[in-house]
Amino acid sequence: MLFVEEPIGVTEAAQVAQVVQVVQVPQQRGETPLDAAARYAEVRHWDVFPGTWLDVVGGAERCSCGDTGCASPGAHPTRPDWAGQATGSAAAARRMWSQHPSSSVLLPTGRSFDALDVPESAGFLALARMDRMGLGLGPVTCTPDRRMLFFVLPGGAAKAPGLVRGLGWDAGFLDMVGRGEGHYVAAPPTRVGGRGAVQWARRPSPAHGRGRGLPDAEELISPLAYACARETADARTRLS
Repeated sequence: MLFVEEPIGVTEAAQVAQVVQVVQVPQQRGETPLDAAARYAEVRHWDVFPGTWLDVVGGAERCSCGDTGCASPGAHPTRPDWAGQATGSAAAARRMWSQHPSSSVLLPTGRSFDALDVPESAGFLALARMDRMGLGLGPVTCTPDRRMLFFVLPGGAAKAPGLVRGLGWDAGFLDMVGRGEGHYVAAPPTRVGGRGAVQWARRPSPAHGRGRGLPDAEELISPLAYACARETADARTRLS
């Protein structure tokens, strides 16, 4: 069932000020990528695989792939067959990360979870509304490129465009991206170039493992779509 709510009627600036008071990013634990990867596999039962890492060259951080124009430095797969490389074994994860301990921690989507990827400002607004609505949430990450990813049950990425159309919008217009089978997400404490690290806006709970305890995309789509629509409208207003 879709949750229908009233459109957001205040300005984005006022919303953001309100959200800062309501939503706080939890303190991040100081884990190495190796320990985090092993924990995701052992405790969460999520598949993991190591990605690129950051090298210091001439005093500047560069992606280990060697591409000076890399779009996601230190946070993308190292090989085309990354999907087959992913493992749910903590021991195997430790072996893989021991070769390059600073490798990024990447999680394939479409297995234990999918992710709905939205602009950060819209994500925080939606998160505050979801809290007020009492919706059950799964893990949520914030990325250094100002995106937020909401973890949902597998299959949610494929359902999202149709659910958004049912609300009268287009997912592409709203800048909402579904990440499902064949995709991946970067997990904390992965660092992306000099931009910072991926962080948890909502940490996974003990119930969030191998698809358990996660919301269906249908449960979150209404507040996400309304927040994205408001963000899109406000962005157009600022440019006009």
